Formats: sequence, structure tokens, C-alpha cells
Amino acid sequence: MHLTFWTSPLRFLEKQGIVHELVIIFGRKYGKLNVGLMVEVKIMKRIQLGKSDLHAPNIALGCMGMWKLSVKEAEKVIYHALELGIDFFDHADIYGGGKSEEIFAEAIASNPSIRENMILETKAGIRQENGKNICFDFSKKHIIESVEGSLKRLKTDYIDIFLLHRPDALMEPEEVAEAFTVLKESGKVRYFGVSNQNPMQIELLKKYVKQDLIINQLQLSVMHTGMIDAGLNVNMTNNVGINRDDSVLDYCRLNNITVQAWSPFRYGQFEGFFIDNEKFPELNAKLQEVGDTYGVDKSAVAVSWILRHPAKIQTIVGTMRPERLTSIAKASDIVLTREEWYDIYLSAGNQLP
Repeated sequence: MHLTFWTSPLRFLEKQGIVHELVIIFGRKYGKLNVGLMVEVKIMKRIQLGKSDLHAPNIALGCMGMWKLSVKEAEKVIYHALELGIDFFDHADIYGGGKSEEIFAEAIASNPSIRENMILETKAGIRQENGKNICFDFSKKHIIESVEGSLKRLKTDYIDIFLLHRPDALMEPEEVAEAFTVLKESGKVRYFGVSNQNPMQIELLKKYVKQDLIINQLQLSVMHTGMIDAGLNVNMTNNVGINRDDSVLDYCRLNNITVQAWSPFRYGQFEGFFIDNEKFPELNAKLQEVGDTYGVDKSAVAVSWILRHPAKIQTIVGTMRPERLTSIAKASDIVLTREEWYDIYLSAGNQLP
């Protein structure tokens, strides 16, 4: 018998080995594989996160929509992600008003040892009332209380990566530094980063924070390319040549900060999705054409377009449908040609100078 599995190599396979048997981390569901089986282990491409010792899949699962699922449905999504080699899960305290973290914890509660085979990331700093943002808060008190809340909801003793969410105009970096030190020294957070921040905001933090900032989570898709457009239109007078984010992509590369791309299938800020959208016939036709070349669907091509960038970007995908996640995961190993990458960029309505 020949079985094919996608699984995480770094913290499980290296411990268990495959000489005598392969014990899948989701063994509660699938059991053990005997010595007599011929096993082909497919490993999703992994990248180093910043300057840390963490290595993660180049595709991660965003859990923003998990609050809409039942525990059983969430369990199916989580274990399927692990089967695909996706062991990185992105959360935030505001997702579903905290319910996404709670459902995630309930979904893995029957197999608590699985936590050690996951990388959990969460974010905080946005305060909401009735689902609407009322302010941003990077105060020491709010950061620590937010992490404590996430730990309780996720039913875990530590967070692998904690990110500051949207920038706080009233941020006092000294307070952030104090909060990070408390969380680090108490063992409640292993690594830190930011989300949606420009280079000078990060530099201000770095002046006070002792810990490395290893992540900057930014919106990026083939239909949301501002950080790429500005770099292609240097010394131009056209609108896309306006540098709105202070060359954040190049900055992150220079400073060993891993960019995480959120909303890889959206256009505009939160206007909608471009896959199979009749507003973008040329783009979808090109995605289909390239997909046919590699034997994957349009969503996988859209993700592979992000992964092709030499910045070694990690893409956060938020689908809660296991079958779609399987399709998207195929992007991990696709390396588009330079011509294909630019063809897709141009088909999205962009122009080269």
C-alpha cells in the first residue's frame, strides 16, 4: 500500500522518525501507520521567521472566520491544515469578539499534546464596541490584559508570536517595551512583531523594545500592490509612484522582518474578492491560464504570485473550507517564472513605466 501525507517535519517527524513507524500528530483521528506501509511524506516549503529560530510553512491559516464554525467544523479544518503541513495559525483578540480563539481551543481540547506541534500567533491593540473600532491601544495595561485574555481563550500557557495590531497614534514606546519584557520574562510570549506598520513606526519601537520584531503583517494581493507599485515607479509622476508606505517591503527585507500577507484574494481595502469576479475578466483568465500550466486552480496561482517575491513572504489564507485549503496549499511549491509573475501583475490592470 502507498500512502501520501503532508505533514510538519521540524518538530514532529524529526522527533518520531520514519524508520520504524510514522506517528501522525493528528493520530487521534488517523491512528498509526505500520512498518509495512510505504509512506511518501510530502513537506510543505518552510521559511525562517525573521531572525528567530522558528521555521514555519510559507502558507498559514488565518482564523478570523473560525467563530462562525461549530467546534466539530473547526476541528475538521484544523486537523486538515495539519495534514497539509500547515501548522501555523493566525489569531487576533477581536476575531469574532474572541470567539475564534475559544472555538480553536475547544477543537483541539481532546488532544492537548498537539499544541506543541503548532505555532500560534495572535494580535491585539484594537479596541471595539459592538464590532466597531473605537480606538487603538498600545498601553502596557491593554497589551498585557489582551495577552492574558488570549491565553485564557486559547487554553495555552504561551503564545508563540504576539503582534501589535493597527498602529496607535498615542503609542508610548516605553510602555510597549515594558509590556513586552513582562510577557517575555514570564514565558507567556516567545516572539514579537507588528501588523500594518511602516518603517519609521517600527524604528521608533526598536529604539525601546529589547526583543527582535520578527513579523510585519501587511495587506498584499495581486489586486492590492501599493508596496510593489511604488518600487516599480521610482522617479515617476504617476499616481502609483507615490510612496505611501515608506518602502516597507524593502525595509523588512533589509531588517530580516518576515512579511505576512493578509487578504491575498481581496481587491481594494475590504471591497471584495477578485477570484471568479466578473469585474476582473483579464486577471481571472490569466490566473486560469497559468493554473492550467501547473495543474492548480486560480487561488493557488494568486498565492504563488505572492510567494514568488524574493522577500520570502508568508501568506495568510482564511478559508474555512478543507477542500479549498487543499487547493491553495499546492501553491507552496510553485515557482512562477519571471514572465508569468509580470503577466499576472499586468493582467490585474497594472502598468509598467
